[in-house]
This record gives sequence, structure tokens and C-alpha cells, in this order.
Amino acid sequence: MPILGSIIKSAIEFPSRIPLEKIRRVSPGKQQQATLRKLLREAQYTALGETYEFGNMLRRKDFVEAFRNKVPLHDYNAIHQRWWYRTLNGEAFVSWPGRVRYFALSSGTSEASSKYIPVTADMLKAIKKTSIRQIFSLARYDFPRDFYEKGILMLGGSTHLQYNGTYYEGDLSGITAGNIPFWFQHFYKPGNRISKERDWSTKLDEIVRKAPDWDIGVIVGVPAWLQILMERIIKHYNVKTIHDIWPNLSIYVHGGVSFAPYVKTFEKLLARPITYIETYLASEGFIAYQTRPNTGSMQLVLDNGLFFEFIPFNDRNFDDDGHFLPNAETLTIEEVEEGKEYALVLSSCAGAWRYLIGDTVKFTSKALSEIVITGRTKHFLNLCGEHLSQENMNRAVQLVEEQTNIAFPEFTVSGIRHDSMFAHKWYLGTSEDLSTIDPQMIRDRIDQNLKDLNDDYRVERIAAIRDVMVEILPLHLFYDYMKLLGKEGGQNKFPRVVRNEKHQQWEEFLNNNHRNK
Repeated sequence: MPILGSIIKSAIEFPSRIPLEKIRRVSPGKQQQATLRKLLREAQYTALGETYEFGNMLRRKDFVEAFRNKVPLHDYNAIHQRWWYRTLNGEAFVSWPGRVRYFALSSGTSEASSKYIPVTADMLKAIKKTSIRQIFSLARYDFPRDFYEKGILMLGGSTHLQYNGTYYEGDLSGITAGNIPFWFQHFYKPGNRISKERDWSTKLDEIVRKAPDWDIGVIVGVPAWLQILMERIIKHYNVKTIHDIWPNLSIYVHGGVSFAPYVKTFEKLLARPITYIETYLASEGFIAYQTRPNTGSMQLVLDNGLFFEFIPFNDRNFDDDGHFLPNAETLTIEEVEEGKEYALVLSSCAGAWRYLIGDTVKFTSKALSEIVITGRTKHFLNLCGEHLSQENMNRAVQLVEEQTNIAFPEFTVSGIRHDSMFAHKWYLGTSEDLSTIDPQMIRDRIDQNLKDLNDDYRVERIAAIRDVMVEILPLHLFYDYMKLLGKEGGQNKFPRVVRNEKHQQWEEFLNNNHRNK
């Protein structure tokens, strides 16, 4: 039995031996109050803290309510124009103590230009702390001791960050990988040299070449790009599945996008089932992670540098383009309800204050503070009252995959004018032979699935949504388009909804690279 694996497994399992009655339990509300109090205390002497009088807030019993009343809600443009541009210019003590050394470049899945999200030293510490907690949560999974000596392949952005004279910029995955603890270097793949590679194709080639030399037990990354990597490895070495190369592969840690559309494709690349563990590590912080097996939910991190608010995602709080309205209502962790959709707002130890990050979530267990990500505030369709969420779209495609045994790992949808009313246009990507697929049959199944999932959609299909159109495309076109936009690899995801100019650009790309050839 490997000594190192035995030591690590024993350390991880030790907390699980502590009787539950000896573990101090603090309510989610108390945890969040303590977190906000600490954030306000740390930031009270910053420019933002003095503007909104954090010091006075701390002297009030109702400081949480005072904070929500005094500090406005921000999207990226608002907080950047008011505060973060000063941080980018090298000014210290703007919205968090000290000078920011790192900025994570994030475009989400819809923005044309990059956002610069501050990543402070305190945020890096918080991410490390939560990462260690997640490792300790593996005690709830029954893995053998030698599993804890296997390699962990993290497929992310380049760790070679760009330095502009006052700060470093790059993908969050590159920033965090460049700050991993020394003891983790033994397990970390693809290693420092390959991780620094900026060219995505070159990085994949290097990983393919080294793959047989590594004993990988865990893979981490965005589903689309890991799928591409595994397919390349399987093809290069002429094997049937990735387990022929990595026989001990047992866990896939994913996040940032719904895994449901990718499940069938992943299963074809594996010789046996593996454990899927979901995480919610955004550019703004490590928000939640799956803490136990046999659940598709993640537990919010309530006591580590993040204070959460939740805006009910409805017409009273958001306009048709997904922008929050001036008097949008926010709720605390104590006020939310299970099964309802909320836009996530956070304040953090990186200097984000009442910041709408663009994701929508739903509570599956209020008692455990467990959530699922349901989509993006700007990735939904509501042309005429159909209220079609990204969660609905993901589930409809997943059902089609189950009904037809055809995998559609990538898709996007657009709402368009049709006659005097509206239509939905679906673009589905697959690796299957297109000549064997009947688009009309796929169209009918998607339409019926959505009617079953969403009553509003069913009603609007009677008159307002005159048609549903489906175009089946070679899967590579989605990735070719991302490459054309400079968003190949790393944490980049294809948007599930394309609107206006982005829809026009996507159509032009298809005309030039597929339809007219």
C-alpha cells in the first residue's frame, strides 16, 4: 500500500470520525452576517468603504440591512466605471485594502471584450481554503488508498500571465494554478512547463504526447475541451477508451456549464463509470462545491470571504435583455425559497460589492444551502412570455439525447421574427453522420419536450411562437467559431443563446464555412 496515499487518505478521513454532535453548528444566516461584518471591517478605510460609510454601518445592529440600502447593485460596467478602473491603474485601497496584483480575464459566454476581475491576495487564500475543504469532502466517497497517489490533470488557461507593469492578467485557472501549494506539485499535471503554453493547440499536442507517462486519477476542466482532449488521445494511440491510457481515472471535476448535454459523449469515451463532482469556481471566487455523492447540487461557501444576495429572476426585477431594474429586490440566504430561480449577487474579499455576476441559481435544499446553476441572466428566451430558461434548454436537449441515442454536446438558440410573430431557431452540434439524422424528428422532440417542461412555452406555442426550426451541424463548427473569436480552450464556453449582432455573426460564419461550401 503506498505510504503517501495512506497518509493522505487518513488525513482526509480524520474529520469524518468526529461525532456530529461535537461539530459546532452555525446557521447559514449567522455565517453570512459574520462574513459581511468581516468584509466591511476590512474595507472600511478604502475609497469605496469611506464613500458608503462602512465604519458607521458596523456600529449598527441592523448593519446587513443598512449595507443593502446604502450600497447600490452593480453589474460589471457599473463597478468598473466607478471603482475598478482605478485599481487597474495601480491605485491601492480602492475597493479592497492594498494593491491588486492579479486580474482574471473573463468574458463569460456572451461579452465581446474581456472583463478584468480583481483577484486579491485574500481571494487567493480563500480559494485555497475552499479547495482544501473540497479535498476533505472526498472522505464521503469510498475511494481506495492508492487513489490518493494518482495524478490530477487540470486543463485550464495558460499559467504564463501577461505583466503590464503594475499587474498580471490571465485566466483565473492560470492564476490559481500558478499559486498552487508546493505539496500539490507531486500530483499536478500537465506540469509547469506545459501549463505555461499559451497556444491551445500546442498545449493539447504536448498533453497527448505525455499522456501515457501519467497515472491520472482525476481530470478537471470545461467539458467541451476535455472531451476534445480525450478524443485526440484515443485517436492518437488507437485505443478504444481513455481508460486504456489512464486505467485509474475515477473522477471528473467540472463546472461553469451544465454537464447534462455532454454526458452521453463522455460515456462513449470511458470503459467504466466514473464519479462526477461539480464545482462553482468563478472569476469572482469559489462560490460552491459538491460536498457529498449521489447529488447534483453544490453547497454554498458561506463563511469564507463571500456574502451572497439573491434577486428573484422575474419580470419585476429584470428587463427583456437580462439587465436588473433600478428597484430590483434582493433576498438574503434566510429569505430564499427552494425551487425558485435567483440571480446571484455577491460581495467579496476581492473588492466586489453587491455585484451581479450573471449566473442564475436555484436552491435544492435550503437546510443544506445547496444550489444548482440554472443558467445566465442574459441566456434565456422571452420573446412573448415563454420564459424559456437555460435549465429548460439543457433538459430538453438531454431528453432528446436519451430519446434518440444521438449526442448533441453543443447547442445554441436564437429568438427571431417570423411572419408577424416569432420563432425559435436551434443549432445542434454532433459528431454523428448528419445524413443519418432527421432534423424534423429532432425538431418535434425538442418542441414537445419544452411543452412538457414549461407551461408558458406550451401556451405561447399556440399562437405567438409560430415555428421552431432546427439545424444539425458538425460539432467542430462550434469550436472553430470559438477559435475565430479568440476564445479557444481554457474556461471559454459557447453561449446557449445568441441574440442580435451575435446571432448575425454566427449566421455569417455558418454561411461562409458550412452552408455555401
